[in-house]
Amino acid sequence: MTIEFAPFFPWPVLAGLAVLALILAALAFWRGVRGASIRALALASLLLALSNPTLNQEDREPLSTIVPVIVDRSQSQDTAGRKQQTDEALASLKDRFSRYPRIETRIVEVADDENSDTPATKLFTALRSALSDVPPARVGGAVFLTDGQIHDLPGVNQDLGFNAPVHGLITGKPDEFDRRVEVVRAPRFGIVGEEQELTLRVFDDGRQPAGQNGGTAEVTVRMNGEQIATLRARPGTETPFSFTVPRGGNNVMEFSVAELPGEVTTANNRAVHVIDGIRQNLRVLLVSGEPHAGERAWRNLLKSDASVDLVHFTILRPPEKQDGTPINELSLIAFPTRELFVEKIKDFDLIIFDRYKHRGVLPILYYDYIAQYVENGGALLIAAGPEHAGEDSIAATPLEQVLPAAPTGEMHNAAFYPHLSELGAKHPVTRGLDPSGANPPAWGRWFSTVDVDPPRGQTVMEGDGNRPLLVLNRQGQGRVAMLLSDQGWLWARGFEGGGPHVSLYRRIAHWLMKEPELEEEALTARASGRSLEATRQTIGADPGPATIKYPSGRTETMAMTAAGPGQYKLERRMEETGLFEVSNGQFSTLVHVGTVDAPEFKAMISTEETLKPYADKTRGLVTRVSSGDTISLPDILPVRGEVRVSDPNRMVIRMTDETVLRGINTLPLFAGFAGLSALLLVIAGTWWREGR
Repeated sequence: MTIEFAPFFPWPVLAGLAVLALILAALAFWRGVRGASIRALALASLLLALSNPTLNQEDREPLSTIVPVIVDRSQSQDTAGRKQQTDEALASLKDRFSRYPRIETRIVEVADDENSDTPATKLFTALRSALSDVPPARVGGAVFLTDGQIHDLPGVNQDLGFNAPVHGLITGKPDEFDRRVEVVRAPRFGIVGEEQELTLRVFDDGRQPAGQNGGTAEVTVRMNGEQIATLRARPGTETPFSFTVPRGGNNVMEFSVAELPGEVTTANNRAVHVIDGIRQNLRVLLVSGEPHAGERAWRNLLKSDASVDLVHFTILRPPEKQDGTPINELSLIAFPTRELFVEKIKDFDLIIFDRYKHRGVLPILYYDYIAQYVENGGALLIAAGPEHAGEDSIAATPLEQVLPAAPTGEMHNAAFYPHLSELGAKHPVTRGLDPSGANPPAWGRWFSTVDVDPPRGQTVMEGDGNRPLLVLNRQGQGRVAMLLSDQGWLWARGFEGGGPHVSLYRRIAHWLMKEPELEEEALTARASGRSLEATRQTIGADPGPATIKYPSGRTETMAMTAAGPGQYKLERRMEETGLFEVSNGQFSTLVHVGTVDAPEFKAMISTEETLKPYADKTRGLVTRVSSGDTISLPDILPVRGEVRVSDPNRMVIRMTDETVLRGINTLPLFAGFAGLSALLLVIAGTWWREGR
């Protein structure tokens, strides 16, 4: 209750009247006038009535105490039974707090940010957001239900915005152990065939199992799915590893550390690193059997690529020509056949025979060397013309054993539109060359092809009467391509609109040199933010669904949809982040969704140490929700006033004294009959005294 004044006259006027009343009362007492005290009381009552005193009584309702409960729902909580512990502990917390009507809980469940590529557990950010509209005096405490892996910890001395205890309820087991592997330093690019070095490190978090202290970990290294090494790494120390980049384009390196019994999770037992292989100074040997119009097309294409070192020889004068020219004037430089085809043949990435026939320039044994070069992983391209159907065809040499098509000895001369075969529409070398899909294709005609027996390998382009025009084949570890016409120069010259000779020639060369994006059968995957995209390339039938293994260990089968001839894709936005394994049939690949060094995967064991400094400072409590198979939570202890001591067995909640004003009851003391009666009583008293 409070008393307030609402005077009928300004306070200076009342002050003047009060001074006058005081003088009159003093004069009456000095002169000894009868009833002076009653007169003084009457004047005081009149002044009090003019000041209009009122009695105010506030109707207030006590406010509830706010306790935010921050629940960790990050990926680390999905391991080792922590999700079940969290669910049971949260249900028990709700039940206990419901027994206190004046405590209002705010349950905030914090999962990984789906819009972030770097998953992290940000519980303190969620706490600040939950209390953004709450006055500090109403906060009774904060409860974190987590495994202790928190990545937005403020400074211990930083003001949290309230003066109340911070409690931590930790899921997981106290003796957890986890082993993980990380790539510490590694190059992003490497020159094909040259040695590179990276550094990896194995971490042992938590208490190691018996017999593991001071031991080494076995790390298996795979390159593009094939095992290339096994390392012995000592946990906690950096381990260097040297390797050679096997091919151009993306090369996926996988490092997997052997699992140990009792690990929290195996999701971080693997790490990947993608290194882009760069071919430096590709060495191509181009041998032209004679000058012809198509020779320049090959030469211009190869010379336009700055990364290609081209060695080109053209047989200008056949040996059978006898015109008396002196030997020393037959050529500017001698054809170094032994150096090229014996001593340095392995240095070439690609050998091209352009309208070449056996004339005795190359000894017959050298063709056998070339065949061995192919069998051991080399690349050979035959651009054939009429000479290939003649008696001096290189198909009649030991090179025959690696050629996918044998000539019949006939040339087929007729105008035709080169077109893709049914297989060629799916093959990455020729797929999409004619984007219009018109029949006939939207390019110029050719006029001759070499007749061959039914070829081995893959016929991806056909000529007149569906005769083989472009044949691709794998031979041993190498590859061979045969273009059974010398008419490609017509496209280069723009005849009848030309054609995609640059794309065709370049793709043939890259397929021969085993570029990954031109593999007929392949499964690739890439990540863009939280989205995973997998592509299955095939020249066969529908490959069926793909199986995706999540970082948490669960698997899911997803359908792949046709994205074009020979291509099937799936795209999905993933809830989890980390290392995914995508498999389809005998093919599998790895892809990392999200940032590789995301904090969420660096440490997975539960810990009490992260929240303990904050609990000690605010006199809170940090304890595990379970030490066995059952959930056991501490009791709740509501207290009033500032929390000065912590309780090792109970969660202290500081109850608020805050109230909300619902209404004010006002009672004027000299208003109405009560005030009038008081004034009349005092005045009547003065009259009574005067009348005695």
